[in-house]
Amino acid sequence: MKYNYVSYDDIPLIMTVEDLMPILLIGRSTAYKLVRSGKLKTFRVEKQIRISRDALIEYIKQEQQ
Repeated sequence: MKYNYVSYDDIPLIMTVEDLMPILLIGRSTAYKLVRSGKLKTFRVEKQIRISRDALIEYIKQEQQ
């Protein structure tokens, strides 16, 4: 599936790890490594990992510094 994110507003409010992969142009292993490292704030809905758009934007801004 091809994603065309032009701005932060185009990114979903809540994402799965799989949704994160095409946004950051990373693979599955790297995405889960990022989540486990704690660099990207996540939360759980029962056993499923979720990432907020705000957490992703915060992560991107920190990495740019």
